[in-house]
Amino acid sequence: MTFTETRAASGRAAVAAAFATVMLAASPAMAQEYPDPGETLDWTIAFGPGGGNDIMARTIVDILNTYDLYPGDIAVENRAGGSGAVGWGHLFGQAGSGYGISTTSGSFVTTPLQADTPWQPADFTPVALLATDDLVLVVNGSSPIQTIDEFIAYAQENPITIAGTGTVNVDFIVPTLFAQAAGFEFEYVSFNSMADQTTALLSSSVDAMVGNPGEILGLIDSGDLRALVYSGSSTPAALEGVPTMGEVGHDIGVSMPRGLILPPDAPAEAQEWWIATMQRVVETPEWAAYIENNTLTPTVLYGEEFRAFLTRTQDGFGEVLRSVGAIQ
Repeated sequence: MTFTETRAASGRAAVAAAFATVMLAASPAMAQEYPDPGETLDWTIAFGPGGGNDIMARTIVDILNTYDLYPGDIAVENRAGGSGAVGWGHLFGQAGSGYGISTTSGSFVTTPLQADTPWQPADFTPVALLATDDLVLVVNGSSPIQTIDEFIAYAQENPITIAGTGTVNVDFIVPTLFAQAAGFEFEYVSFNSMADQTTALLSSSVDAMVGNPGEILGLIDSGDLRALVYSGSSTPAALEGVPTMGEVGHDIGVSMPRGLILPPDAPAEAQEWWIATMQRVVETPEWAAYIENNTLTPTVLYGEEFRAFLTRTQDGFGEVLRSVGAIQ
């Protein structure tokens, strides 16, 4: 081989090696870049401290930390307001990023139905539906009302107020459908957090409220609150003796979806990483304890199946809200 041919061959080999290096960096390495340990994960909780959304988010973060599943720092912040619109609007503004994340609730589906939000549930990058939950109707423990039948009879003759978290959402839909079926009317009073509405009930500022049992079981067990009826298909062990709405003749068939989402157009590798990670999270004993302690139903769907679920749920909720005149 001549000197010139040797130089040409060496040049071709160098180019080939360089090209191979570039291709290696552009494929497997790129897929392994997420998550970057140097990037802080911005975890938004769209409601105040102490509510079901807050409890679920912090449970997941605790599990991630306990098992070292996320390599970087996680900054958790409550961004309450507008029945979740403030928090999820913040996440929506992070479009294209893999380092924003949030948990969902019923308001994630209902808020866009009654407010002029720039986003719809299907706009976000779906990670997983993790559970569904139902609500319990409670009164102050000092109330003379002892049973749901007494509550209905009283409400049929007197103006009453029922509190819930958010405005036109599951907390509104559940008592509205129940009241229609049972033949009474009420004024709905909305709060931004479970803590605020519980304070209102304990101070007798409202007559009753709805909430996830797991958020208020301590107050029920202590007698500060009295549980009257449960909206699910069967009463959990923690509420033994409390009838379901179906058992008293007024089944409404509405549950609240709890899931995990990333910003719109998040990188595919971020979505894939979070799906794989949540598959590990839901297998931990800590998650099983969370499900049991908060009387949730484990209902798991990943990725696009979760997006389809959100669309179906929003269509169903919209039909209910239009039927009662809550939205146009």
